Amino acid sequence: MQKTQPIKNITDIQRLKQYYLDRQQIRNYTLITLGMNTSLRIGDLLLLKWENVYDFHNKCYFRHLKVLEQKTGKNSLIALNKEALLALNHLKGSLPLLSEGDYIFKSREGNNRPICRIQAFRIIKNAATALHLEGTISCHSLRKTFGYHAWKKGIPPAVIMTIYNHSSLEITKRYLSIDQDDKDQVFLELNL
Repeated sequence: MQKTQPIKNITDIQRLKQYYLDRQQIRNYTLITLGMNTSLRIGDLLLLKWENVYDFHNKCYFRHLKVLEQKTGKNSLIALNKEALLALNHLKGSLPLLSEGDYIFKSREGNNRPICRIQAFRIIKNAATALHLEGTISCHSLRKTFGYHAWKKGIPPAVIMTIYNHSSLEITKRYLSIDQDDKDQVFLELNL
């Protein structure tokens, strides 16, 4: 089994998001955008409801998303950035009726059920294949993409470890998928 890779190229990230925007599949675009901007595991992402991100009484988005992670049992407080809010707002505007208890990534099957993990995998894999993205791209790539780009922007790995709720820095280092090109860039750009 191949190791899931982050999407390292910013242009590829934009192409991946645009793939579903061009097809007017706003739910799928939002899934990819939120996955990369919240660092959530796919299981936690799929369980999000509108009441987790939107204050229906005051008609505004919350500044933070509060999540009890399934895997770790830990609470996470995630700031909703501009890209996440843009995607959520786009999705909200495309839906005819919306209530607090509705799942954000609602399945077309059943009454108010989230899409399943397999469907989320298909959404990501279909776009990655159609766009000829390199590496093994899956649901977990979204989470890894967050960490990789945080690291590239200079965020210390210890902070990324805390965001991920990892138990060790070694696990976080594996997530970052640092390869020879990344190492070369450090040597070539440092020039002391």
